Amino acid sequence: MTKALAPVAILLISVSILLTGQGLQGTLLPVRASLEDFSTIAIGTMGAAYFFGFTVGCLKGGELLRRVGHVRVFLAMTALASASPLLHGLIIQPVVWGSLRMLTGFCFAVLYVVIESWLNELSDNENRGIIFSTYAMITLTVLAAGQMMTLLYDPSGLQLFIIASILVSIGAVPIALSTSPVPEQPQTVSVDVKRLFEISPSGALGCLVAGLANGSFWALGPVYATSVTNTVEMAAWFMTFAVIGGAIGQWPLGLLSDAVGRRKVLIAVSLAGGVVGLLLFLTVPVLNFTTANILAAFWGALAFPLYTIAVAYANDFAEAGEYVVLSGGLLLMYGIGATIGPFAASALMTLQGAGSLFLFTTLVHVALVAYVMIRFLRRRTQATQQINFSDALSATQTASRVFEEDIQPQSPEE
Repeated sequence: MTKALAPVAILLISVSILLTGQGLQGTLLPVRASLEDFSTIAIGTMGAAYFFGFTVGCLKGGELLRRVGHVRVFLAMTALASASPLLHGLIIQPVVWGSLRMLTGFCFAVLYVVIESWLNELSDNENRGIIFSTYAMITLTVLAAGQMMTLLYDPSGLQLFIIASILVSIGAVPIALSTSPVPEQPQTVSVDVKRLFEISPSGALGCLVAGLANGSFWALGPVYATSVTNTVEMAAWFMTFAVIGGAIGQWPLGLLSDAVGRRKVLIAVSLAGGVVGLLLFLTVPVLNFTTANILAAFWGALAFPLYTIAVAYANDFAEAGEYVVLSGGLLLMYGIGATIGPFAASALMTLQGAGSLFLFTTLVHVALVAYVMIRFLRRRTQATQQINFSDALSATQTASRVFEEDIQPQSPEE
């Protein structure tokens, strides 16, 4: 394992620093927005704006790479992403914050393209599962660490915005100084949503539901948490426990899907996530610090792996040459869900209170269960060849897989 990770150590260090700053922003902004008396709709719109920008970055980032290459794009996106938290701290205005979140989402989507295509360049079929599983675990761990950094200073001040900016800026240094081979620039970019639904409607809708639930959680989870105890500390711990639960649940559920079948695990995880979400909704008046965080960990352990399982399920039905296009389409479905989710959840929270965030996640999880069950009873389809979960995991990372086939060197005759 050490031998496999050694060539990508610098890249993983860069990811760790970058996403620590991203994790800090993710919790700080909803908390600060609540302190500034932004409406729940406004906070939800900010979350949706981030994922809209992220989706656009997934679709359009390849054009930037085609024009100027990975290193220049990485440095440019890092500079913009570093400036964003400073502007958040200087201009306290909902429309400006929404625009900045959209910009941040776009920047991080393109940054993921650069980082992950670089990881693909330095890995092969024998070690890609180890490299990308390590990458996924690091991602969730440092996001949790960044969220806990909201406890360092009063969120009503400028200090935390400055720290977030510093972390994103420093994250660029390892990449800028790396001597690792740079991936070839992409020649074409393709995302075929129609083919995606022909291959696996359940997998596609599973990714959409994961986006609806997880996107609303990232945008509005801190608002829910502060409603429990009315403290910033609660928001930081609640989000951290959910992320840690997601990191812990990722591999056991994935390996279980290898053993018993992904459709069964997809249904079970969605149903169990719906039950935990319902508990979080119904018990808001009596929750305390401990029980809220325990439920958050269980919810994260079920909700976060849902996307990975849905991707693996869809890939089970794909032809060998369709994995890259399929991954891009599934990511797009997640992005669409994560854009719509915060809008819908914030509207429900405005009408029914902060606890309705998890009423919303319960409804979408149960809807997925109903669809997959109905489709199973009607068709009873079975994958002709189930891929290993570790192979699918490398296809779930944000955006780079959309371009993997397109960055191969062209022969002189072409």
